Amino acid sequence: MCDTKGVIYQGRTEGMNQWKSAHAARTDARTLEEAMVGADVFLGVSVKGAVTAAMVASMAENPVIFAMANPDPEITPEEAQAVRADAIVATGRSDYPNQVNNVLGFPYLFRGALDINARAINDEMKIACARALAELAREDVPDEVAMAYGRKLGFGRDYIIPTPFDPRLIYTIPPAVARAGMATGVARRPIVDMEGYVQTLKARMDPTASILQSIHARARQKQSRMIFAEGEDGRVLRAAVAYQRGGYGQALVVGRDDDVREKLQSVGLGDALREISVVNAGNTRHLDSYKAYLYGRLQRQGHDQKDVHRLAARDRHVFGALMLAHGHGDALVTGATRKSAHVLGLVNHVFDARAKDGVAGVTALLHKGRIVLIADTLVQEWPDEHDLADIATRAASVARHLGLEPRVAFVSFSTFGYPISERSEKMHLAPKVLDARGVDFEYEGEMTVDVALNPAAAAHYPFSRLRGPANILVVPARHSASISVKLMQEMAGATVIGPILAGVPKPIQICSTGSTASDILNMAVMAACEIV
Repeated sequence: MCDTKGVIYQGRTEGMNQWKSAHAARTDARTLEEAMVGADVFLGVSVKGAVTAAMVASMAENPVIFAMANPDPEITPEEAQAVRADAIVATGRSDYPNQVNNVLGFPYLFRGALDINARAINDEMKIACARALAELAREDVPDEVAMAYGRKLGFGRDYIIPTPFDPRLIYTIPPAVARAGMATGVARRPIVDMEGYVQTLKARMDPTASILQSIHARARQKQSRMIFAEGEDGRVLRAAVAYQRGGYGQALVVGRDDDVREKLQSVGLGDALREISVVNAGNTRHLDSYKAYLYGRLQRQGHDQKDVHRLAARDRHVFGALMLAHGHGDALVTGATRKSAHVLGLVNHVFDARAKDGVAGVTALLHKGRIVLIADTLVQEWPDEHDLADIATRAASVARHLGLEPRVAFVSFSTFGYPISERSEKMHLAPKVLDARGVDFEYEGEMTVDVALNPAAAAHYPFSRLRGPANILVVPARHSASISVKLMQEMAGATVIGPILAGVPKPIQICSTGSTASDILNMAVMAACEIV
């Protein structure tokens, strides 16, 4: 330990007191410069410029430098790393990597202490907080956090501590603190259901989290073998590793071992290759049976044996679908690297997933504690009233899989016949088609979006059959669905899950090309829950 006069050593008399004496060391070092020679760690809470480049150069290998002086650190990361590329540097500044900020700990430490009605906050609770932070830093960082900071984050020299705005802090730190408090006897109100407590914390962060958590819990129960068709993409690999590590089941990644290994290393997950299963179309023993099956489906559609070989052996979307068709996986997630319509066309080589087969795409929007489904966002280009009724039925099935009681609104620019337009006529007729079918869910239309979602606007139409705001919006065409989803995503910041492919014989989910690793994982979870 050093102060403004140098090292606090045994026998020193100048500027000493009882607190400094408790930390006096038996050493020949007398200055900070001498103390730094061979040191592994520097922890500074002093002044700007207290540490020089020469001092850093004299430290041991892989030195750890916590320069905590504010507003300017004892030495900047640039100055330290100019002489020691192996240095790990942390400061209190938000404009440098490894920001040590008290908001990482104190609000969540208090949260855990308050929730167990603790008599005190002891050292064990503080240490539990620190260890939870250390463990969180080693986990894969969600894309949402990386996007917030404008850079890729992964455990290493420039990321040894979570960022202050990591949403996972609220449900990671308090449980660790609470467990430590209970273990050391300071809890006056112990938490009995720790898993339930964690879910409650997640729901505080986002009211829609409980819906997602229930889906994730169901996926863990299913333990599905998930086929990730695009093993050459870093986002897909991160999602596959998260799926495996999250306890959802087995991740089957389609790709070449060397390519997958290289890509995993590039995203900071080099140790994950032994956890996931890599399936290579070039050396699978099932290729002949896959080709025979595919040829049987495509031989009268202009495809010869060579075409079929190229599709089965070289196209990962088709290969993944063939794996699923033959029971060599339980569900498939794909589409992150190609346009959705193109991927759907490739999947159709193996499965019947066309509009005429009653298939629909349903996208879930999560915003301000609400979840609303929009359909059709993938398959039907310009549906008629019968197609719209099919879409509504598919969307109602998806809603029930998500734990929602379906309330369908056929939306348009007109409400119950006004203004009159032949372009909205099909939206007016679709409820009549459902009337004839006798379906078991609420539906109404046609209506504008505000009437569908806003109780005040809906109150002007007391004859409506909807007993509350709609949670399913069936739109006139695929392009209007796409516009609606992207507008909500970009302008309102809604969380988007989907499009969820409904009506296919086996669980297949197609991501969008802009999907993050978290989005892909959510789609895999949807597939694992067999939302078809």
